[in-house]
Amino acid sequence: MTEDRADGHTLVPGRASGAAVVLEEPLSFWGGFDPVTGAVVDPSHPQAGAVLTDRVLIMPSGRGSSSSSSVVAEAIRRGTGPRAILLRHPDPILAVGAMVAAELYGRSCPVVVLGAGEYGALGEGEVEVEVEAGPDRAVIRTRR
Repeated sequence: MTEDRADGHTLVPGRASGAAVVLEEPLSFWGGFDPVTGAVVDPSHPQAGAVLTDRVLIMPSGRGSSSSSSVVAEAIRRGTGPRAILLRHPDPILAVGAMVAAELYGRSCPVVVLGAGEYGALGEGEVEVEVEAGPDRAVIRTRR
């Protein structure tokens, strides 16, 4: 088993761990994700059918619609959303959804932005991820 560590920039603080699910392309949670089943339902997405429930979601960024924040918050409330979201590019819409879930429902879903090197290394093979996102910085630990 190999363990690695990376630092990231915290958008939403919290702690989480779980198996990674890597989406090759950005996802719009509004219309592209089902908060009841936890699955990617956008038929044009390369990972259509992937289940995000209880996983650490790794993707480049979200893809539009400000309504995505409400879908993210609802999925976190229901327990069908990801445990954490790791992004290559900041996405304030996804961050707002996670913030709302923390504030209204007391459910944490850290959101972290990673540098290009750290992000690229996460997408290789089966990965267990642990996220510790404090107010100033985040530490990501991976095990393969």
